Amino acid sequence: MKRTQHNEHHLSHRSNWLRAGVLGANDGLISTASLMTGMVAAQPEFHTLLLTGASALVGGAISMAAGEYVSVYSQADTEKADMEMEKRELEIHPEEELDELTTIYEERGLTPELAREVAIQLTAHNALDAHMRDEIGISEENFANPLQAALSSAAAFAMGAAIPLLVILIAPINILLATLIFSTLFGLGLLGYISAKLGGAPARPAIIRIVIWGAIAMGITGLIGKLVGVTV
Repeated sequence: MKRTQHNEHHLSHRSNWLRAGVLGANDGLISTASLMTGMVAAQPEFHTLLLTGASALVGGAISMAAGEYVSVYSQADTEKADMEMEKRELEIHPEEELDELTTIYEERGLTPELAREVAIQLTAHNALDAHMRDEIGISEENFANPLQAALSSAAAFAMGAAIPLLVILIAPINILLATLIFSTLFGLGLLGYISAKLGGAPARPAIIRIVIWGAIAMGITGLIGKLVGVTV
């Protein structure tokens, strides 16, 4: 009997890079736009405003890269340590590890006989991979990459931060604040829409969440700038 092929396109494999990309772009856009909103409300000179925006972009991108690198490197070290531990256990206590794998499959609904047979076959195929995947929940193929995560986060942050910086460069001074707020909220809404579509989630809740937080951040920093700023 010929087996029919049924393809399903799951989206959970995107979770890691999607989280890092959305977090970086969201952080870059909100933090830089909020800083610029406070500065514009304080009415500084143009070169001061531009320098502040450029510094926020560069400093924020480097900070995101460093934070993501350290965080993911720690995760990678933990995953490698778990892998080495499993290697030792498989060498020293192979029968106990086989029993452990059998128990895992029994708890997932297999009969004891079938669970034992599955455990034996998977152990014969690749014991370490079976234990890493089914006992610990990680795969050697999917180990975290610190450098990749750092570069991705820095690039995403810079892309988000570039929006308010471009507004500062091209918008007329008399409508600069309004243009900055509108472009930021529009950019956040677009980011929420894209992230929802890539993750297969409803778009409206994602857009509302991200726009509300952006509005709150810009509102607070704009008020601070207005209160403590000095007209030049």
